[in-house]
Amino acid sequence: MAKPGLDGHDRGIKILARAFRDAGMEVIYLGLRQTPTMIVNAAIQEDADIIAISSLNNAHMAVFPKILNLMQETGIGDRLLTGGGIIPKKDMEKLNDMGVGKLFGPGTPIQETIDYITNWINENRKN
Repeated sequence: MAKPGLDGHDRGIKILARAFRDAGMEVIYLGLRQTPTMIVNAAIQEDADIIAISSLNNAHMAVFPKILNLMQETGIGDRLLTGGGIIPKKDMEKLNDMGVGKLFGPGTPIQETIDYITNWINENRKN
């Protein structure tokens, strides 16, 4: 989980990180002011199945595609890129068409995000 760019609002992502841990997920929160390269490198180093991004600063149309491209270039394109924030529905649809997973807006019940991630893991990471 990470906050890319200059977005300094991290209360929501910290709440989600704790909720995901409480649901039994291993969570690594990179913190604020991460670059797409830093995020993808951390996902590779930690062998993460999912990259979750919080975007509240209107940079979503730059950040998500950049991360997605870096994931493809580094061979981790089979992992889930998801996230949320202040993202207009039309932008969510464009990002989904590019290959970004489901994106969540303000007020989404936490359990909905947990269920989405759990279902993705169950469908895509059967060992």
